[in-house]
Amino acid sequence: MHCSLASSSGRVACSKPFSSQLFVPSHGLRSRQSVAKFGYQQLSARKLHSRIAAEPEGPSKEQVIYPATLGQATEEDEEEKTAVQKFLYPEKEELPDNFEMPIWDHLEELRERVLVAGLASAVSILACFCFSKELIVFLEAPVADAGVRFLQLSPGEFFFTTLKTAGYAGLLIAAPTVLYEIIAYVLPGLTKSERSFLAPVIFGSSILFYTGLAFSYEILTPAALNFFVSYAEGAVESLWSIDQYFEFVLILMLSTGLSFQVPVIQIMLGQLGVVTSEQMFSIWRYVVVGSTVAAAVLTPSTDPFTQALLAAPLVGLYMGGAAIVRAIEGSRTQTA
Repeated sequence: MHCSLASSSGRVACSKPFSSQLFVPSHGLRSRQSVAKFGYQQLSARKLHSRIAAEPEGPSKEQVIYPATLGQATEEDEEEKTAVQKFLYPEKEELPDNFEMPIWDHLEELRERVLVAGLASAVSILACFCFSKELIVFLEAPVADAGVRFLQLSPGEFFFTTLKTAGYAGLLIAAPTVLYEIIAYVLPGLTKSERSFLAPVIFGSSILFYTGLAFSYEILTPAALNFFVSYAEGAVESLWSIDQYFEFVLILMLSTGLSFQVPVIQIMLGQLGVVTSEQMFSIWRYVVVGSTVAAAVLTPSTDPFTQALLAAPLVGLYMGGAAIVRAIEGSRTQTA
């Protein structure tokens, strides 16, 4: 396509119509900043082309005129951008580290960070396996005073149970290192606004996850197990398989920790402008029903008491997350 600059009008005249295809340079994979800026330039040019073509006295299809500052967003473009478009095509001033990186450098960095995360996980799992018996005794504590006896019903059942317990515990210990490697890899592609709430979200997510584990170990798991023991008292003796017991406890603890991430998801959706606090509060009836259903799915037991113990914190966490989103909206309004 041949283009020429008109000195009087400051416009570039092109002999062929603009192509809507997005081209990425072949020398390597660009960072998200460069790709986003380049894609938004193409998007702005396509919108401008459609407006000029719609004018009755505009140029013909063989000669389309573009502004010399191609890629500069107009006020109309800014108003038309949705939350998703703002995420995919951030503003230039929102990109603090605008640089390009070849695809092989991306892959090399990814390989190094995956290697570090894998080594940290392996070392943590090995260390937990060395203290696996102490971990078994620690996890047996919720029913230690209930008269429950644990049995090994098949050869090697206790050994594989210790491997499973060491694996879960090692991953929990190595989680901060793995999370750091993930953040360090994606941080250069984040905008200033995304970086501003990344640290609170990550910190809050970690605190809520470990709080969920503690809540499950101290309150939820003992309540569920004691319910089963008391229900069977006088009819059968409580002789439990060690493997099935730890599957019950570990699944209950992990599902509780994951369910405590509800406020984090709400804050992220509120920051992206997908939902507002008013919309969150308006569906509280559906939240109560959904929390009950989620508790029934997440808890491995079928008794309503255990499900109610998990559903009540879920409703409270949802309301707390909606309140935090409202506070963020209020501070944003005052700043504007």
